[in-house]
Amino acid sequence: MNQPKALIGSFIQAIGTVTSAVGSIPSLSDKKQFALDLSGNVLQGTGNALEADAETSDTLGVYGNEIQAIGNITVIAGLLNNDGDRLEITGNWLQSLGGLISFADDWEDKQSSVLNPIGNLLQAIGNALQAIGGIYEERGNKTEGQSLSIIGSWVQAIGSILCFLNQLKKTTPLKEG
Repeated sequence: MNQPKALIGSFIQAIGTVTSAVGSIPSLSDKKQFALDLSGNVLQGTGNALEADAETSDTLGVYGNEIQAIGNITVIAGLLNNDGDRLEITGNWLQSLGGLISFADDWEDKQSSVLNPIGNLLQAIGNALQAIGGIYEERGNKTEGQSLSIIGSWVQAIGSILCFLNQLKKTTPLKEG
């Protein structure tokens, strides 16, 4: 594994999820929300792609990161399409699936810190909440849908931060003595 590339990818992904989560704050203007969500998803997709590329062998983690990146691209397409709600929902489901696949990979890895599986599971849950929130909004229940999406954004952000902290720990081990 290319540890520096994995660390950079994890950092970029964490910055992206936090940026998107900030963009979910309802008191911001629609223009600011859009800009933060768009740039956040671009960063997330870039980070996921770097993390997948940092792996030297085919693992579930590689596939999970690739599927998450595809999910981010799908969300971006939805954001750029005036009627792209279904694309955003699909992108969030894909990100959730990718997070679950990465979780399964970490769960099997006996060397993995507890931070990574928990982080990936939180990201998967957060993305699922965002997708469900999008479905609620599409069906006319805007208030509940927005609430679920906001909660999902922040749950995903917390998960990505945990994954980054795990990667940081792996890349810069503490010196003894």
